[in-house]
Amino acid sequence: MASIRYNASETEARWQKVWSERKLFETPRGAGTGKPKYYVLEMFPYPSGRIHMGHVRNYAMGDVIARYMRAKGNEVLHPMGWDAFGMPAENAAMQNKVHPKAWTYENIDTMRRQLKTMGLSIDWLREFATCDVEYYEQQQRLFLDFLDAGIAYRRKSKVNWDPVDQTVLANEQVIDGLGWRSGAPVEQRELTQWFLKISDWSQDLLDSLETLDRWPEKVRLMQKNWIGKSRGLQFSFATNGAPEGFGDLEVYTTRPDTLWGASFAAISPDHPLAKKLEANDPGVAAFCAECRRLGTSQEEIERAEKKGLDTGIKVVHPFDPQWELPVYIANFILMDYGTGAIFGCPAHDQRDLDFARKYGLPVIDVFTALDGEEPVGRTAFVPAKTEQVLFIRKVAGEEVMTGDEAVEAAIRFCEERDIGQSVTKFRLRDWGISRQRYWGCPIPVIHCDTCGVVPEKRENLPVRLPDDIEFDRPGNPLDRHPTWRKTACPKCGGQAMRETDTMDTFVDSSWYFARFTAPEAPGPTDPAAVSHWLPVDQYIGGIEHAILHLLYSRFFARAMRRTGHGGVDEPFQGLFTQGMVVHETYRGKDGKWLSPAEVRVEESDAGRKAFLVTDGSEVSIGGIEKMSKSKRNTVDPDDIISSYGADTARWFMLSDSPPDRDVIWTEAGVEGAHRFVQRVWRLANDVTELPGKDGSGSESDQLLRLAHRTLARVDTMIGELRFNSAVAQMYTLANAIEDAVRQTRAGKPAGHVVECTRLLIQMIAPMMPHLAEQCWEVLGGGTLVAETSWPAADPALLAEDEITLPVQVNGKKRADLTIAADASESDIVAATLSIDVIQKALDGAVPRKVIVVPKRIVNVVI
Repeated sequence: MASIRYNASETEARWQKVWSERKLFETPRGAGTGKPKYYVLEMFPYPSGRIHMGHVRNYAMGDVIARYMRAKGNEVLHPMGWDAFGMPAENAAMQNKVHPKAWTYENIDTMRRQLKTMGLSIDWLREFATCDVEYYEQQQRLFLDFLDAGIAYRRKSKVNWDPVDQTVLANEQVIDGLGWRSGAPVEQRELTQWFLKISDWSQDLLDSLETLDRWPEKVRLMQKNWIGKSRGLQFSFATNGAPEGFGDLEVYTTRPDTLWGASFAAISPDHPLAKKLEANDPGVAAFCAECRRLGTSQEEIERAEKKGLDTGIKVVHPFDPQWELPVYIANFILMDYGTGAIFGCPAHDQRDLDFARKYGLPVIDVFTALDGEEPVGRTAFVPAKTEQVLFIRKVAGEEVMTGDEAVEAAIRFCEERDIGQSVTKFRLRDWGISRQRYWGCPIPVIHCDTCGVVPEKRENLPVRLPDDIEFDRPGNPLDRHPTWRKTACPKCGGQAMRETDTMDTFVDSSWYFARFTAPEAPGPTDPAAVSHWLPVDQYIGGIEHAILHLLYSRFFARAMRRTGHGGVDEPFQGLFTQGMVVHETYRGKDGKWLSPAEVRVEESDAGRKAFLVTDGSEVSIGGIEKMSKSKRNTVDPDDIISSYGADTARWFMLSDSPPDRDVIWTEAGVEGAHRFVQRVWRLANDVTELPGKDGSGSESDQLLRLAHRTLARVDTMIGELRFNSAVAQMYTLANAIEDAVRQTRAGKPAGHVVECTRLLIQMIAPMMPHLAEQCWEVLGGGTLVAETSWPAADPALLAEDEITLPVQVNGKKRADLTIAADASESDIVAATLSIDVIQKALDGAVPRKVIVVPKRIVNVVI
């Protein structure tokens, strides 16, 4: 008899070794084996040092799908890699005096070891890191192909510049106008940057969202809003008092209906008119400089106090030559959207209203709510698109219409009078990929005084990062390397300089899914492998990547197809965004955060209290928040796996809550999962010892029906990623098998207990693969459960033998009737009239009639 106590550490190491030796999860190279393909991919991790519980949840989900689809007869591709370039490695280099490469690869080694203890069914032979020279060489080839196709180009652009770190910052790295790392006030500078023409695909990227029916609706909406298609009016104000050459001020607006309430016009500090004014006026120059310190983030600009400077210039309203509006330079206007100029209608835009109140500008109603809402006070009245309002047009009268109808009416009104024209614009801007840092993919171009900007020859690739780098001061180390920059011009052979900007790390993660299909291909992709494997059938990752990463990947698929490297436009057919792993927070008396390992939690009738393990002093229990180092509410996966085993961690993550919602990590929950692991192990051993394993009978047949019905439900639920629902079904079946074991020990025939237990183990196998292998061996499975086909539910056992019908008396429900599914109408009537509640309602009388709606309802009419 096997040990009744399941030893996870020994068992899991054993089966991982067996799987590796048999190469079970290595996917054949080339165009496949003829089986249906299934590509499951979890967003690859950044090698920060150690995996966290969010990784455990993410990769456990993907592994369930990979194992399940493999058992269903598919050829499965399930790879793993590392999103390895980026600023954290450079920060570590400066802080710890370690090379970014050494730091990164050491972290990869640690995290790979941790992930392997989870028993993931990954083809590790396809592993790569984006900082591998072999990978970024192919990325450089892609860039050159994009350059040839006009997809990559160079131009001047306004950027957030950190004057201390001497680097460009992404918008999200600007916090309250300060650099996220240096804390220095961020400046706006114009630099020559490299861009990718994602805007060429704006309409296509928008339209194709409708085809992604296996994506969460909230993600599609987020992308739709980011692409930001809008239809509006483009027109010009005539100016009074403007410098020469500025007789008109061109404006684009999505709300031409509010022109009738305009009270001011405003321009960006970077508008040509503002630049003309600041060149001759120190006051204007000082104001524009102050505005530029806000950075380029739309969110940052929206949060900032709205400020303006009256230029003294007026514009003439297009509806009335006597109606003039003051022109302000305003800190909330962006030059890279529309025309960099707007008009303000304070009555119906909260930002405009705040601005108007501050500067004493008029507030003119254009819309009135039909319910008699008060005139504009502290809050602007912004009618919804479909809301009916009274549209007050001072030139064209009044009319009741919706917000959308008012926009269309305003566009028609202006076009008929030749005031402006309808224009469609997109919020999506071309993607600036230049970064002034070392640890990234070098941009393979050369700067020659004679020839200009010249692409590096493909035969000279890769352009390797130099290893002898110093991080002794801020700025890009590539700029000050004594030799790396110096090279020969590929065109004339003269002395030239390399581009020292490296690529945005979003580039690295925008095509890795394609490289996984053929990681040793001599070019970026193997077209045959890409055609076979793409799109990814199931992509899994966090909602935080819902916009940029997914949008850039969709763009890259299109750009790669145009340049001969890909065969699909949409890279991810199915997308699932899992919830976070959260935990309680704890604080000591000194206000410092405490880790769960430092705290003992006790529960009593008086409630829950927490105490410091070291001295027993009470600590405060805070809110449940996302696991983070800052709040110290993290749990180390290594500790959980060493204490309970990987299968316990996987089972808890899959069973505790719907996978798209947050899971609350609790010690009690993990212990409950571990108890179930031990129950299943005992059950497998108990079943093998039952006397007379064959037999039948009504109870045995009922167990077999339950097992097959459970199988059918679990089959559907795993396919739909409803893991917690599948777990609930398996709990019910395990309870029923335990009851059957007890009855057998009491002398009843064992019947189908072994068969049902084997079915349970096969259902558990994708979620707890090590336990399943051990139980399968005990049950005499004969081969590995990982090599066993997914069982098929018997249709004959799925048919319901009983049904439950609601019973009404005069249309009001009084009872339920459970009866054989094939019962005749007369049998149903007789059974209904024998129910105590119905007999009491009849009180000895004969019903006028009994109406039976087959398989739906019974109604007794008195």
